[in-house]
Amino acid sequence: MEIQNKAMLITYADSLGKNLKDVHQVLKEDIGDAIGGVHLLPFFPSTGDRGFAPADYTRVDAAFGDWADVEALGEEYYLMFDFMINHISRESVMYQDFKKNHDDSKYKDFFIRWEKFWAKAGENRPTQADVDLIYKRKDKAPTQEITFDDGTTENLWNTFGEEQIDIDVNSAIAKEFIKTTLEDMVKHGANLIRLDAFAYAVKKVDTNDFFVEPEIWDTLNGVREILTPLKAEILPEIHEHYSIPKKINDHGYFTYDFALPMTTLYTLYSGKTNQLAKWLKMSPMKQFTTLDTHDGIGVVDARDILTDDEIDYASEQLYKVGANVKKTYSSASYNNLDIYQINSTYYSALGNDDAAYLLSRVFQVFAPGIPQIYYVGLLAGENDIALLESTKEGRNINRHYYTREEVKSEVKRPVVANLLKLLSWRNESPAFDLAGSITVDTPTDTTIVVTRQDENGQNKAVLTADAANKTFEIVENGQTVMSSDDLTQN
Repeated sequence: MEIQNKAMLITYADSLGKNLKDVHQVLKEDIGDAIGGVHLLPFFPSTGDRGFAPADYTRVDAAFGDWADVEALGEEYYLMFDFMINHISRESVMYQDFKKNHDDSKYKDFFIRWEKFWAKAGENRPTQADVDLIYKRKDKAPTQEITFDDGTTENLWNTFGEEQIDIDVNSAIAKEFIKTTLEDMVKHGANLIRLDAFAYAVKKVDTNDFFVEPEIWDTLNGVREILTPLKAEILPEIHEHYSIPKKINDHGYFTYDFALPMTTLYTLYSGKTNQLAKWLKMSPMKQFTTLDTHDGIGVVDARDILTDDEIDYASEQLYKVGANVKKTYSSASYNNLDIYQINSTYYSALGNDDAAYLLSRVFQVFAPGIPQIYYVGLLAGENDIALLESTKEGRNINRHYYTREEVKSEVKRPVVANLLKLLSWRNESPAFDLAGSITVDTPTDTTIVVTRQDENGQNKAVLTADAANKTFEIVENGQTVMSSDDLTQN
């Protein structure tokens, strides 16, 4: 199935029920036509990071089901899988064979061998300045020691968690692995591949080892050359200043709109619509929009769309307005990997306020691109403090495990029922043609009018909203589709 201009659900395989069969059942019985695509977060055998330390891409984790379950979903929804191009688990065949056979291993060049990497740069490298220059996710050099079966040791590049060992994407053996893995994903139903952490994949001396140009384009183009004949696309994942996703988009790739979440929060906290309007006018059509994901709410992505003062204001308001949101949940004490993300569900970030939340999703629907809705957000989920405290993992505040019974109860809430209605309408409306147009006006400081029109100008959807009062009306071709009054009438 080709990518469709319909909302995509983001979910783990065991978050809407126990497994992939349950996810499929939830979609058919409880969600209906509100969702057209599914981003299945990593469902392969993994040794950490909730699936993002894959050990084997050839199998579905038996706890979730099997390839037949994945393929059954693909018959009704377009699918996105994750490929962690930067790293793989220590339990992978590659790592274990290298550990056992050292330089006799066929995988001796699969990983980035720290000492060998720096030896090519000259004597006495790396210096402290070299290490300081690296864009790191840790407070030390991104290395991990490996002890071979022959008793010798060396260090491997290790950007993220202890289980996630970096791959040398430029080695012949890694390129072969990348090609066969991507081809296998498409064979099993993937229409879109999310390249997780791709900006870290290229390492080069005398750079910060993050989004290294021009080499990063060689990596992206190499992946595209594999997937284009298979009629599949890639979605590079990167949390950074919006100018970098713009570069990626200019090269013809889908990108994420990670600036919208914080910009929308600022709009709803302040009641001012000027910055949202500015961003909507700047945004590309070939993108997937988000308000929430399996990670935290990104801050750095909105820089220079919001001023530093506005970002600080929105961040502080999140802790004041947000329900059960504390700064400590986004700190090292709760294993937060990224100081530029705040851990909270989007619903709780808006104080569990139904009107504000539904308006946030209305803004997302009218933004350029295809909406992605995280499963907790689809059900307007509150912060899961019990899961957070039991695991001491900050991001688990937004990773509630729903039972089938909970889902059936949640979809009856007016805010969820109206969100599903909104998405169902958006999925079928020709006004949201990605080849069409968007115009944005701000009649007053607190109001915004967004018009979406198809390429031929025959269909038009108009949103009129007041961010201060949290009110809105949607009109399509002269007929009212939905308004904020609907929420109070349910």
